[in-house]
Amino acid sequence: MGKSSKPAYSSGVVTINGEEKASQYKNGNTVYSNYNMSDAEKNIYDYAQNSFLENLPKVNVFSEDTQKQMQNQLNAYTQKGIDTINDIYTPMLNDMKTDIASRFGNFDNSIFMNNLNSIESNRADAMNSLTQDILAKQNELINDELNKRYNYLDFLNGIQNQTTANILSYMQQAANNSNSGNSYNNSNYSSGYGVGDYARLAASLASTLFTRR
Repeated sequence: MGKSSKPAYSSGVVTINGEEKASQYKNGNTVYSNYNMSDAEKNIYDYAQNSFLENLPKVNVFSEDTQKQMQNQLNAYTQKGIDTINDIYTPMLNDMKTDIASRFGNFDNSIFMNNLNSIESNRADAMNSLTQDILAKQNELINDELNKRYNYLDFLNGIQNQTTANILSYMQQAANNSNSGNSYNNSNYSSGYGVGDYARLAASLASTLFTRR
């Protein structure tokens, strides 16, 4: 019985809509895999990579404009709290003064002083609670800003990882085709997100995430 000859190596190709996306071929004893990234894919991948590099060093650093915006929000929150407290206790104080004046003709009496002390004590408690709320609001604003930045970096990292996964999937298919001696051509073939999906995601997030500086 004669020896069976080893099949000759056959290159593998993956095409999408007639465009070659991935290929595998052999040159000498070395097998090469190649992926043809479109201009749109390259632009998206480069943007994600460059934006990640640009924003990572300053993810925890707030610019003067960002600090000013947060301070304005905190000032508005503080003023609203003060106005609410005044709306509650100022009418109470005025009503008490009117009542005491109508009954006693002056404020130099123990009933007035006791009621006044009670109102002022309650107002002081309310102001103390507002102070604690302001500190909590400040932490909330800081954490919200940081979460937006972390989510943005995670989104950029996800684009890079998904792109890499897509490329590896295409090249694996090319490798499978080379082993079988077939080429694969399917206009609907995809792996994970496509270019259009990334573009829509980027456009959606751009309107809500922090401005690149």
